[in-house]
Amino acid sequence: MIGFVIWSVIFLVLLGIGVWTWKSDKAATFFTGTKPPSVTDVRKYNRAVAVLWFVYAGLFELLGIPFLFLKQNAPGFLWSIAGVPVISVALMIAYNRVLRKYERVR
Repeated sequence: MIGFVIWSVIFLVLLGIGVWTWKSDKAATFFTGTKPPSVTDVRKYNRAVAVLWFVYAGLFELLGIPFLFLKQNAPGFLWSIAGVPVISVALMIAYNRVLRKYERVR
């Protein structure tokens, strides 16, 4: 149960990033330490990035469900552990597609 609570706190942080991105007036950065991209439509770009964060957070929370039912060190946790890198890579691929769609050509 404690593992699921910790997992859910991370889910709330990811959800918060999505909400912050949705409400931002400036183009949101995606990767830490980078400058915001120059985009053609800031509002649509931020909404698309926010949707990515919402989907990622939802999938992340779904991967945490085994923490509710399995005993400590059960093999079923491998799905959660292996699933996070998979959805993280998918998030980065999806972000690059969003960026290509809204990035201003120089």
